[in-house]
Amino acid sequence: MKEWLLQIFTWWNGQTIGTRFFTWRFGQSVGEDHLGNVYYQNADGSKRWVIYNGPAEASAIPPGWHGWMHHRVETPPSQEDYVPRTWQKPHQPNQTGTALAYRPKGSLLNPAKRPRVTGDYDAWTP
Repeated sequence: MKEWLLQIFTWWNGQTIGTRFFTWRFGQSVGEDHLGNVYYQNADGSKRWVIYNGPAEASAIPPGWHGWMHHRVETPPSQEDYVPRTWQKPHQPNQTGTALAYRPKGSLLNPAKRPRVTGDYDAWTP
């Protein structure tokens, strides 16, 4: 019962009722990534979407699937031997709004003092 209520009233927690119905009616499963996200497309391939495994987090799409989702490549990684390039980093979740978010020195949430301005900067005066 809790899952149905979450699907009706939340969009950030998995799929909604509308997405579930649209996927059931028009979706063709294309594949799944190592994070558990499932990718779909319609019959002619003009629409592509993902159902996240957990909260809807756009940064949770791996690089190979990102290219397929944005129509940069026609063949999904599940139908080819996709190997990430050496410069592609593994996924790191977006930490914004959490205790692990980046807080530079001098921000309101970091008690450390900001470094003093060096001589290469002149403050603007009108």
